[in-house]
Amino acid sequence: MLALPTPAAVAQEAAVDAVVVTIDGKPITQSQLKLAEEEIGSELNSLPENDKRRALAEYLIDNTLFANAALAEKLDETAEFKNYMAYLNQRALREQYFEKSLKGAVDEEEAKKIYFSRLKQMRPEEEFSARHILVNSEDKAKEIRAKVVGGEDFAKLAKENSIDPVSKEDGGDLGYFGVGQMLPEFENAILKLKAGDISEPIKTAYGWHVIKLEDRRKKAPPTFEQVRDNIINSLAIHKAQEKSSDLRNKAKIEYVDPEIKKTVEEHNKKREEALAAARKQAEEAKKNDVSPPPAAAPAEEKK
Repeated sequence: MLALPTPAAVAQEAAVDAVVVTIDGKPITQSQLKLAEEEIGSELNSLPENDKRRALAEYLIDNTLFANAALAEKLDETAEFKNYMAYLNQRALREQYFEKSLKGAVDEEEAKKIYFSRLKQMRPEEEFSARHILVNSEDKAKEIRAKVVGGEDFAKLAKENSIDPVSKEDGGDLGYFGVGQMLPEFENAILKLKAGDISEPIKTAYGWHVIKLEDRRKKAPPTFEQVRDNIINSLAIHKAQEKSSDLRNKAKIEYVDPEIKKTVEEHNKKREEALAAARKQAEEAKKNDVSPPPAAAPAEEKK
């Protein structure tokens, strides 16, 4: 029996490439909108979704109108245009090969193996949640600390006294942060505190801080879903490098331009020297790696 697509599948496929605009009766479709987004979407990230789609549609309208104007002047028949189109064709083929044949061939199980291997090598990192009150003088900081220790609300005092415009309205809340994200003086004070502790006044380039440590915990490692795309891209790039080397070895490549040829030869020479030095270093390290003698067998008990 002939299998026909379900009405839902047909509707979904039609929706994917729905017509969004027509110009003189010719359609611009959702798939073209997606291609435009891949090209200029990063420039429109600040726009709300509806405005972003409108801007993409306007971009495609201008694109089509200018293309039609170029066709009217027969610019598509020039040698310059044909050369440019040949270049774009090659680039598009390269991108399709990367996406379909290389990235598409990456096995998710392979990506998971790399993820769990890296996960085992990761050292647990500590992160902290804290509030602070920033003031201009040490005396003011001491005064505020005394009020906190005396039982006054830290968040209320931060709103009333802190000169940090970012955290002030949130009661001095800095959220969670890790080692290396704060100024050294601030971080050193944090590391000495337990949850609930109030620091002595700390001086930094911004002024004097009174810090309350709210929490310290081990930072959860990223989930596989969070890093999946990065790992798959990394594997695809590695496959692309291997494929590039294989294709170059099979192809007859001749550098005709003398300057390019000279630069390539110099580059290859330096690379070979670096590889030779690395091999020599590895061999020397292997020679110098003296394994410890086997442990002596325990002496037999005297009979």
